[in-house]
Amino acid sequence: MDVDKILFLLLSLFTSVSTSQFPSSITVQEWVQQMQTDLVSLIEAESGAQDLIKIFHYYRKHFTVEHNNAQELVKSAASNIQKLLLSRSRALKNLATAAEELQMKHQWQDEFEEGDMLYYNAKDDNESDTVFSKHRLKPDFKEDSAFKRMVSFNHTAVHIPTDIYEGSSLILNELNWTEALMDVFKKNREEDPSLLWQAFGSTTGLARYYPASPWRDKEKVPNKIDLYDVRRRPWYIQGASSPKDMLILVDASGSVSGMTMRLIRTSVTEMLETLSDDDYVNIVTFNEDAKKAACFDHLVQANARNKKILKDAVQNINAKGITNFKDGFDMAFQQLLFVNINVSRANCNKIIMLFTDGAEERASEIFEKYNPDKRVRIFTFSVGQHNYDKAPIQWMACTNKGYYYEIPSIGAIRINTQEYLDVLGRPMVKANEKAKQVQWTNVYMDALELGPVITGTLPVFNTTKTKVDKSKAKNQQNQAILGVMAIDVSLDDIKKLTPHFSLGPNGYYFAIDPNGYVLLHPNLKPEIRRNMIDGETGNHTFTTFVKSHNERYIDRAVRTYTWGHIRGTNYSLALVLPKYSLHYLHAAIGDTITQAKFSETLQVEKFDEYGFTFIAKREYCTDLKPSDNNTDFLINFNKYIDRNTPNHPLCNSALVNKLLLDAGITSELVKKWSKQIMNNGVSARFVATDGGITRVYPSSAGPDWSESIYNTNDIYDVYEVRKSYNTHESNFYQRSLDNELYIFTPPVYNFNYNATVDSILVSKAVDLDIDGVKLKPAVVGVTLDVEFWLERLMNTTVKINPSGSKDDICSCQRNDEFVDCVLLDDGGFLIMANRDDYVRQIGQFFGMIDPSMMMSLINSSLFSVRKTYDYLSMCEVHKESKSAAGLRSVYVPTIADILQLGWWTSSAAWSIMQQLLVTVTFPSFSEAVDTNDDLSDDGAMESCINEQSQYFFENNETSFYGILDCDRCSRQFHAEKLQGTNLVFVVADTKLACMSCDQKPLIQGKQPSPGPDPCELALNPRYRKGPQSCFDNNASEQDGDCGGVSGLMPSPWVLVLLQVSLLLNACGNRLHDNSVLLTG
Repeated sequence: MDVDKILFLLLSLFTSVSTSQFPSSITVQEWVQQMQTDLVSLIEAESGAQDLIKIFHYYRKHFTVEHNNAQELVKSAASNIQKLLLSRSRALKNLATAAEELQMKHQWQDEFEEGDMLYYNAKDDNESDTVFSKHRLKPDFKEDSAFKRMVSFNHTAVHIPTDIYEGSSLILNELNWTEALMDVFKKNREEDPSLLWQAFGSTTGLARYYPASPWRDKEKVPNKIDLYDVRRRPWYIQGASSPKDMLILVDASGSVSGMTMRLIRTSVTEMLETLSDDDYVNIVTFNEDAKKAACFDHLVQANARNKKILKDAVQNINAKGITNFKDGFDMAFQQLLFVNINVSRANCNKIIMLFTDGAEERASEIFEKYNPDKRVRIFTFSVGQHNYDKAPIQWMACTNKGYYYEIPSIGAIRINTQEYLDVLGRPMVKANEKAKQVQWTNVYMDALELGPVITGTLPVFNTTKTKVDKSKAKNQQNQAILGVMAIDVSLDDIKKLTPHFSLGPNGYYFAIDPNGYVLLHPNLKPEIRRNMIDGETGNHTFTTFVKSHNERYIDRAVRTYTWGHIRGTNYSLALVLPKYSLHYLHAAIGDTITQAKFSETLQVEKFDEYGFTFIAKREYCTDLKPSDNNTDFLINFNKYIDRNTPNHPLCNSALVNKLLLDAGITSELVKKWSKQIMNNGVSARFVATDGGITRVYPSSAGPDWSESIYNTNDIYDVYEVRKSYNTHESNFYQRSLDNELYIFTPPVYNFNYNATVDSILVSKAVDLDIDGVKLKPAVVGVTLDVEFWLERLMNTTVKINPSGSKDDICSCQRNDEFVDCVLLDDGGFLIMANRDDYVRQIGQFFGMIDPSMMMSLINSSLFSVRKTYDYLSMCEVHKESKSAAGLRSVYVPTIADILQLGWWTSSAAWSIMQQLLVTVTFPSFSEAVDTNDDLSDDGAMESCINEQSQYFFENNETSFYGILDCDRCSRQFHAEKLQGTNLVFVVADTKLACMSCDQKPLIQGKQPSPGPDPCELALNPRYRKGPQSCFDNNASEQDGDCGGVSGLMPSPWVLVLLQVSLLLNACGNRLHDNSVLLTG
């Protein structure tokens, strides 16, 4: 006897629920054998799988078996993608060339009269600002399906960041010369009407894009300040400079306590937002000693997870002790210069960012030791209002090819933490044509709601000449970058270039970039990932885990990966095929008579004869647009084919003929069904094919045909239901192909809809052998009547009673007093049960119904669990409300400050002007933004990680036993798998008799998660490939301008008015606070 069975029998003697009411192992096995026989034999007879195989062979002359040559398919698809991206690259180069010429010809103007220029400010629809109305225009917008929003192809739109003064001469001149880009935008679109967003992002923060479209709807993000700045978008960061290895060095000595430390924390947080996935970063703090701020021992990739760890670490920095710059720089240089071969780096720009309040020493010996050749740039930031000597830290920046900045208050943070990109752009400008290389970004969400996109970028250089020395007659080349040109490519457009109709439902393409990020649909082994990143070609077959489309299930399946490089880009493309998709059926029905015969079976008026019929929502012909209404689409399709024939030049004849072939073959199966009397336990039969045909019989069951879709925004398994006619893409269809079983699929449980489920779907793939080639061209199945089968299963347990003892109940009676009996599928979802309160939860994950029992099934190795993470999720922003209403981090200059001439030339003056501008424009700004806040560009949603668990049968064992011990009682259970199905029958002592076992529900659905520990992942980082070219240094680079003095010389009277305004503003806020307290 099996050891588990012996142990089970011994333990059962001591349970709190009497063993006399619990069925024996033999009894349970006999029940299961009878259930299995009843279910499988019925479904086999009702579904007609064997009949369909015979029909396929009967129509053998109407199709051929073709081979999917994976290498050729990858090569062809890669070539198509290459052509698409090359066309976008040409458009980019046209724009960049035109921009440089336009800027060179532009004549600077100090003032602009009305009519000198006109532009559309994309935020005009969201704001009531009329100050600059004399230069503004209002386009006529029309809805466009490609852009999924209102656009105008006759205009461009501009976006100006909130903290940039729109009326400044710099911005007005920028608006003036970029206006002429409109002609190039339009010409590009005329040459390629499929172009999406074309944009220019300027170093000033101004963005001009085409076609014109209103900025994000303020109704969708109410009460939120627009903090979008083009210079912080992934595509701008990538295009404006080569990749960066950045070490942020933070002074944590006692002198930076209080407001200065708060400003440093916010500044460092903002600095992190200027980094992309191509960059690497770490933070070191120092006082008398230097130490890492977070858990990272070395520089880590600047992805969202790592940046969050660093941001959190910055908030925990405490100021104390004395300042030791030497130790701080020593650790910083060691992290930058001493590279571990097992740790990836950007391997280009090397930067140290120093945030401090001042220094008494230059630490020159450290720079002589580590940086004699100036390969590491030093940027220094003097933070806060103080009287410390700033000369040493200014010297550090100027001596090491960096820049010196002052951040006296919050208003200066966003600008000064991103202007270092201009300095990093100098070597690119000096390299000129060598640096003008189109780069393609990782996948990200488009700011104008286009969805997931990749963006091609190209830097735009200032080609004017500058005279740096008045004694020299010869002007020198300008070394300033003007901005970045960008063109979006939607992932949907890339998918269209990877045709998959011959691949079957479980075949797919995906692409990968040098960072290892996947563009389409991934399921990747590390060794393949590395080969693809390196641009190699190859193929490999292995067993892997495959998640279902709705992410409820996971299966082990064999897949063959074939990959190759997309020339002219840094992407690689792969094709994934299961064994049964190595070949496919190609329709050979070119004669119109056969086409007409098969087409006749698709007529809506013949649904009663051939079943309710659905056709997949595909683009069969370019001038036949798919419709969400199946019946309308089917009628339009029939009319089109009758009028034009399937061989029309605007049609994909292979796709149309395959649909017609499947229509003819499936119609014969329905004829056979119509001659059979349907069993009382079956409510409907169906057949679905990879060619796009679905037939449901009888036709009266057709209108209820639907596919349940998982709503990923709810952690309590709440689902929404929508009509889906692409049955070949459904979860049960795809799972049926990968499992040689009858797949039982319950409707997805809806937490808000507490009603009894009336049917369960059962499906099985049709295994076809054509001349020794194995294919799975269709799936057949039935829907079972739940109430009928509940009664049938209950009767099964009553009829079999081998002992005959009255003490041995040997049954799963409805709402039994002693035992719970449930049927679960291989994902742990409830199929059937003997309790009415359970029946109402059919489709629910069992871990939500009986958590302690589900844990016991996991511990007994019946189920195993695999956690997966979605790193591209978007979650609602949850922030604590701000109770204080006063100004934060606002520096108000004293009269003594104003009387000092040096103060007028300091960056504090400009910072104050920014504060006033923002405060006047947005009165709630000081309440909305705290120095400890993470200033997100999106007011409504934020990037987050979602975790989900998929459960599956761990092994091929069929019997499982155990005792669930609780505080004051215990529960026996016995589980038996139903062979030939994905079901397991579980009988257990009733949950109601042992409530002390109950525990926290097990959640299968998506829920917010911190994800895997980034600190542990950093110890063994994933492989990535560094940049193919690097522009981090140039011998002819001039670094005479290294910051320190603002060129702004405001009028003293303006500053006096500014002082008064700020004081009144501060007083007004305090009065407001008092009034709130008094009235509250």
